[in-house]
Amino acid sequence: MAGPQVPKNFRRVIVTASVGNVIEWYDFYIFGSLAAVLSVKFFEKSHPVAALLSTIALFTAGFLIRPLGAFLFGWMGDKVGRKYTFLLTLSGMGIGTGCIGLIPTFEEIGLTAAVLLFLLRMIQGLCLGGEYGGAITYVAEHVSDERRGYYTGWLQTSPTLGIVVALAVILGVRSYYGEQAFNAWAWRIPFLVSFLLVAIAIWIRLKLQETPIFQELKAKAQMTTNPWKEAFLSRNIKYVLIASIVVIGEGVVWYSGQFWALFFLQQVSKVDVFTSSYIVMAALLIATPTLILWGWISDHIGRKPVILGGFLLAAVTYYPLYSWLGTVTQPGKINYPIAILIIAILVNYVGMVYGPIGAFLAEYFPARIRYTSVSVPYHIGNGWGGGLVPFITSAAFAATGSLWYALAYPIAVPAVCFILGLLLMPETKHISIWEPSKNKAAA
Repeated sequence: MAGPQVPKNFRRVIVTASVGNVIEWYDFYIFGSLAAVLSVKFFEKSHPVAALLSTIALFTAGFLIRPLGAFLFGWMGDKVGRKYTFLLTLSGMGIGTGCIGLIPTFEEIGLTAAVLLFLLRMIQGLCLGGEYGGAITYVAEHVSDERRGYYTGWLQTSPTLGIVVALAVILGVRSYYGEQAFNAWAWRIPFLVSFLLVAIAIWIRLKLQETPIFQELKAKAQMTTNPWKEAFLSRNIKYVLIASIVVIGEGVVWYSGQFWALFFLQQVSKVDVFTSSYIVMAALLIATPTLILWGWISDHIGRKPVILGGFLLAAVTYYPLYSWLGTVTQPGKINYPIAILIIAILVNYVGMVYGPIGAFLAEYFPARIRYTSVSVPYHIGNGWGGGLVPFITSAAFAATGSLWYALAYPIAVPAVCFILGLLLMPETKHISIWEPSKNKAAA
């Protein structure tokens, strides 16, 4: 691949990939956003705390299975192509999410309801495991080396915007039908909306072409014959492990700064669903551009200092920031501007660690096995490291009532990853993915 061959339509590619990802993350997060409702619909009601933790555990299980999806669909992405693989995962996600809105409740079919919910959550996790690494690879293989952080930063906004869309749909349905109808049956509507959203996303993505880099690999018969062997049974495994360490820290910061903020407001400060959702939505909308900003900054100063800076700030300031958030969100005397500001600061840390991560991963691995090599560490980090945040923090707080114990995991993991990152993480912004010989992991 001699020299950059960036296609002229790369901006449309970025927008299309991002829109699809927003819908995908909407699907994944309406489950978590409706955890309190799902807990009473699909589990025995006599122990409400146990039912809620069971639902959060199911939410977490969807994260834990994501590396398996990355493993399976990564192979397909490197063998069949980027485009068709993430079309398949997008379809599976839409079906899995929409069908949650069709399941009978515990009162109607007993334990079978929880089993069906679990199976559909597993489908969600598997499909997301194959989707996001594909989206990162797809966008990275359409843009220039000099601005990869900036353009993949746009893609990195999609999970945050997916949460915003999920919260907006839930609030809209709640407001329109009222609390009683929503708790009785209208909670199904946000799930059923997924059928329509995914159909639109598939229609949009069908118009996309395969990436130029994959097309050239295929034309020159340079595709891998066994992505798993090349990615995990060669010296590339060293790079997979290092990338996993970096992404574990990133994943914990992502979920601690965004998703647990919503749990904190609802479960710790006891703020009602509407108010807490509006506060988080406002903060997310204000701070989401930081993902693009820090991606752009990483094009100039490097991926490593930006990501490690986010780890350090998170580890040092989480406890004072969440303590402050608790004092300004007491029921009846909520300081809205300060609460929004605090969560916006937390999301800015997300921007630091998450904005450049797509560029880092794409640059770190060779094109032949990029889909597999990007997907697996990404979903180990986000699925296992980050996905455990809601369950560990919520369970720790429920057991102890202590904010310090609840935040021990979100503080310790970025701190450890900061130290390991200083020692192990390479700088990749100088690597040209259009010239594979310059790729460190391939050298």
